[in-house]
Amino acid sequence: MSFFSNFQSDKCPGTISGNPLNGLCEKVCIQVDKVFDACIRQIQLENYVISLENPTPPSPALPLTFVSARSTSAEGIVSSLVVDRVPDKCGASRVQANVTIPLEVVYVDSNGVEGRGTSSIVVSQDVLLFVPSPSIMPYEVKAVVSCVSPEGSYNPANGTFTVRACMTVILKITMMVELLVPSYGYCAIPPAQEYSREVCAGFFELPLYPQGKVCSKQ
Repeated sequence: MSFFSNFQSDKCPGTISGNPLNGLCEKVCIQVDKVFDACIRQIQLENYVISLENPTPPSPALPLTFVSARSTSAEGIVSSLVVDRVPDKCGASRVQANVTIPLEVVYVDSNGVEGRGTSSIVVSQDVLLFVPSPSIMPYEVKAVVSCVSPEGSYNPANGTFTVRACMTVILKITMMVELLVPSYGYCAIPPAQEYSREVCAGFFELPLYPQGKVCSKQ
């Protein structure tokens, strides 16, 4: 079983029933990545040109036919970061950055062999976010990304693809901190329940003989 497989214990995560103060036993210092602010942008790109790198298998037969592309990591690469505080907005800053989204590109070569390669899409961000005041511990600007490209075409002149892409970019201001939180104590870990396919379960649950009254002959 697991936390959410009908494990009955007041020492496991789940819905609180009754008074939430019951069971609180200590204040705990935990080290966490605190998010001070975050924002989300969903973008549709048209006619974006991407290059193909690290093709597998190598040396595909040209021309190529684009199949799809998808992000390979939820973590975007933040570069060219500029943070300017806005004087007339308390705590707000203008955050400018480029976010690189790594991609896996799927294609078919002229021999009908499917191949895969790597690429990337770079999007610019220019947003307002709350940035904490200067301290010994530095803050970080992180990006959570997701991207899919269902349509594209091959450019034989330079070996690139022109694609249409749909992407989500979440920009976050974070800092590693030691946070004091209330605690119910240590978590109880339930024993694992091995997966097994009960192919005979339905058959074994049948009664040995038909149910119901037996009609006697008149």
